[in-house]
Amino acid sequence: MPELPEVETTVRGLAPILEGRRLARVELRRPDLRRPFPEGLGQRLTGARVTSLARRAKYGLVHTDRDDTMIFHLGMSGRWRIDPDEIGKHDHLVIETEEGRVVSLNDPRRFGSVDLVATSEWEGFDGFVGMGPEPLGGALSGKILGDRLAGKGTAIKLALLDQRVVAGLGNIYVCEALYRSGIAPGRTAGSVGKARLDKLAGAIGDVLAEAIEAGGSSLRDFAQPDGELGYFSKSFDVYGREGEECRTCGGKVKRRVQGGRSTFYCARCQR
Repeated sequence: MPELPEVETTVRGLAPILEGRRLARVELRRPDLRRPFPEGLGQRLTGARVTSLARRAKYGLVHTDRDDTMIFHLGMSGRWRIDPDEIGKHDHLVIETEEGRVVSLNDPRRFGSVDLVATSEWEGFDGFVGMGPEPLGGALSGKILGDRLAGKGTAIKLALLDQRVVAGLGNIYVCEALYRSGIAPGRTAGSVGKARLDKLAGAIGDVLAEAIEAGGSSLRDFAQPDGELGYFSKSFDVYGREGEECRTCGGKVKRRVQGGRSTFYCARCQR
């Protein structure tokens, strides 16, 4: 599933094509993805000018001058394609600007979603209610983590995947951040001390920033809008490296299952 760095990379890739541009054509090529497209989506976006693009957690936002914001989620296999050579059967939403640039939302498994809300009210979108702080831009600190994890008896790995604690964190980057901060994924969330939480907050920001710089991780079907593959997966310290040598201590990277998801870690380095 595309995680925060992949969505951020997507938004940054779409911005030069859409930002400030008027939408000349909006074509829905099927009635739904994971759920139906919003009623009147094509009519409301056609002729609108895109004022800005943004991201909230794992969602992308396209703001327009009609007080409409399109909110998209890439699901398991979704990605936007820029100026595709041809429109394929998995290109379910096609948008063309007045300049003739085309972007298409391609989602073979159709687990993604598209919503349309008033721009003035986008922060109240159902998917964002109760969501925690963003992990980038200095919004996350050890103190904030401590306040949100206080008293929690769940494992730190599972707590960090809770979007109410931190927005947008997913399995891959939580594994990597816990490794960098030396925290065992099974440690009780509420028992992690201040100094280690400070280190964890920094590690979360660093690993996400590095992944964004690398264009995300090319796992399964994800690619950037221009078709390029992200290469951060080549830098994984633990994720997907079960049985391989730990880059720090030389021990073996292990895997366990937490909450139905694979956790990768080094038992020597993470306590």
